Amino acid sequence: MVKIAWGIVFLVLFGMDRLTAQEILTLEKALEIAFEHSPSLIQSKLSLEQRQLNLKAQDASLKSQFSLDVNPFNYTRNNQYDSYNSRWYANESMSSSASLGIRQPIKWTDGSISLINDFSWQDASNRTDNRKNTSFNHNLSLRLEQPLFTYNRTKMQLKELEYALENAKISYAMQELNIEKQVTTQFYNVYQKQKDLNNAREEYNNQKQNYDIIKNKVEADLVAKEELFQAEVNMATSESSVYSAEINYENAKDNFKILLGMPLDEDVMVLPNTGINTIEVNSNDAVRYALEQRMEIRQKQITLEEDVFNIIRAKAENEFKGSISARIGLDALAGKIKNMYDSPTDNEQIGISLNIPIFDWGAKKARVKSSELAMESNQIDFDEQKKNITLEVRQICRNLPTLVRQIDIKKKSIENAEHTYEINLEKYRTGNLTGMELQQYQTQLTNAKQEYTNALISYKLELLNLKIQTLWDFENNKSYLPVDLLK
Repeated sequence: MVKIAWGIVFLVLFGMDRLTAQEILTLEKALEIAFEHSPSLIQSKLSLEQRQLNLKAQDASLKSQFSLDVNPFNYTRNNQYDSYNSRWYANESMSSSASLGIRQPIKWTDGSISLINDFSWQDASNRTDNRKNTSFNHNLSLRLEQPLFTYNRTKMQLKELEYALENAKISYAMQELNIEKQVTTQFYNVYQKQKDLNNAREEYNNQKQNYDIIKNKVEADLVAKEELFQAEVNMATSESSVYSAEINYENAKDNFKILLGMPLDEDVMVLPNTGINTIEVNSNDAVRYALEQRMEIRQKQITLEEDVFNIIRAKAENEFKGSISARIGLDALAGKIKNMYDSPTDNEQIGISLNIPIFDWGAKKARVKSSELAMESNQIDFDEQKKNITLEVRQICRNLPTLVRQIDIKKKSIENAEHTYEINLEKYRTGNLTGMELQQYQTQLTNAKQEYTNALISYKLELLNLKIQTLWDFENNKSYLPVDLLK
């Protein structure tokens, strides 16, 4: 008895301590905390930012590129032997140069056009003959480089970076959905353990009342003393159930706090919305939403489009290709700066080069075939994924009405179990029912409450599963796609 009394004191004090220190969490608040502190979501966001910067860098590389090369001063001195005149002579030179270049890539043709402005000065002398020569040179040229008979590598690279960014956005959005599913599942798991603890405490209170009734009757010699022993066993069993439920509840809260990224020493209590919004879901509409919006399908489409690029690359290995280069320029040379442009000369250059493969022992054909087989395999995965998505959505649509009916049934079961327990409790008080028989009705009532909670949670989670599987919020009748993916 002393042990039971101390147990009651512990439960009361423990409950009061929790009430003063607990943070009440709704599902929306829990999701907000998780989205802010989830390590996996943070990593996914970093990957998204990395892809954005890669695409930004590639876009910047397609704009005009300015470069300036400067060689302020260069001095050389060497002795050389002139075999024709059979003598040594010494050369000495000083020079400086600068080159300003503007290069503009041509995205649509994979070529480039450049404007190069070179300026140099040189002072050379032959100390043996005491000869000296000073020259200034200015060269301005416009150059064109254009590949021929091959694919546009610039556009392909840009498109691949766009796909990588889109894939990163999809991964980030999918990670958000995964976090939402995990948080919601554990949120309701905490709620379930919370309800189990409440039910266990309620059962304990009932058993304590029953024990007091039997104790008074035994003391009045109205019932056999064996009934008091059974009541003590029932109350001790209920007390043990309270302790077990308390442990399970604390463990569930710790796991939930780890998922949210909250300190373990901070106590929480969940406050779910237990209202049931029964919605009518058309299976065909749900499947259509899923096939139009599921991000995994878009990822498979991106993979197939990248497979096309791989085939193009395979065909381009050892291919027939060429290039054309053209240059026009103005060259000015003089011994003094003021005379440089007295008689400038123009110069032009154009050239075409071709790469003609002859025989590669079937290497190109094998690579192309391998890439085509990879694309064929990915196409099969794509088709199968659409079938699996259709199957999953149909099953969810069939489950939802069943779960709603189960909630109604379990709710009615609680009412029946409570009514049955009250009737048999009165029999127990009048001595027409044993303690073991009453325990069975108490267990039936506790199980009915647990089954109702389970049915309620199952419906909530299945409704969330439908939203995630279709990316359509049927409760608010709107798309559930992240905003960035809708642009």
